[in-house]
Amino acid sequence: MSPLACIALLAFGLVSVGRAETVAVTAPTPQEVTRGIWLIPGGVVPNRQPDGNTVVFDAPAGLVVMDTGRHVWHRAEILAFALDRKKPIVAIVNSHWHLDHVSGNPALRAQYPHLQVYASNAIDGALKGFLPKSARDEAGLVDDTRYPAETRDDIRGDLATIHNGDALRPDVIVEHSGKRQIGGRPFEVNLAPYAATSGDVWLYDEKARIAAVGDLVTLPVPYLDTACPEGWKKALAQVAAKPFTQVLPGHGPPLTRKQFALYREGFEHFIGCSAAKEECAAEWVGAVRPLLSGEQSEARRAQKSAEYYLTMLRANNGRSPSCEAPG
Repeated sequence: MSPLACIALLAFGLVSVGRAETVAVTAPTPQEVTRGIWLIPGGVVPNRQPDGNTVVFDAPAGLVVMDTGRHVWHRAEILAFALDRKKPIVAIVNSHWHLDHVSGNPALRAQYPHLQVYASNAIDGALKGFLPKSARDEAGLVDDTRYPAETRDDIRGDLATIHNGDALRPDVIVEHSGKRQIGGRPFEVNLAPYAATSGDVWLYDEKARIAAVGDLVTLPVPYLDTACPEGWKKALAQVAAKPFTQVLPGHGPPLTRKQFALYREGFEHFIGCSAAKEECAAEWVGAVRPLLSGEQSEARRAQKSAEYYLTMLRANNGRSPSCEAPG
């Protein structure tokens, strides 16, 4: 998810204006997906911006980390994992530039100064347009005591990350899809243009049959803040063509092939019906309900978030206002 103004967080039910509510944060617990691959789950805490998932691959030269979260506790867990494994982090792969996926990059590089960051060059456009605009929009909220202290703390953190935006640029630009070795481990490194952002990177591990796709898959709702839906649909079709056994999303738990197909079908229906039908948000929740946790709070958040994105799509001819795709 991109940097969001507090109005969006309110729409998602993540911020309680005027309520002093402090929620304890539990550090994420790494989960072994299969031998040599782990998921460090992101999360959503009330009054906080989210963290995206992190995927860690064990490679001959060290650890390859896909996405680094937003908050201190998330990046601390990545570093603790590397310390526990007694292996250096040799590479970061950023699926995209949203701050809940890249903000931990500088801290990991400070600990492992020789690591290489792989990503598309979409961050260049974001640093010229979306990110400074977001900073201008949110700067005035830092001292607005109507918002919880945690929310304002996250805004300060995002502003600092944007101010230091050059530290988020990749060392190795992914310009096209193809096979390459990262840290001595073979991957299919795929570039999806004009999808969740103008350039999304996703990995396919052929031997493990694992696809790590970043925000091409997010639950409980597609995060459409910078999306070009037509390119996103093409990217999901390319993922579907791989003989994977599990998809690792940017937000949410791992999905089987059947679950991914359910998500993809729901996504295409949501985008296709968004221009015409008021019930699209409820239909989205109904389509993906088997993929949600079962807690009523998550279903409500999915409904509110879908309604927010429907409004955005309808106001911008079926895409986000930040979509740079031609046509």
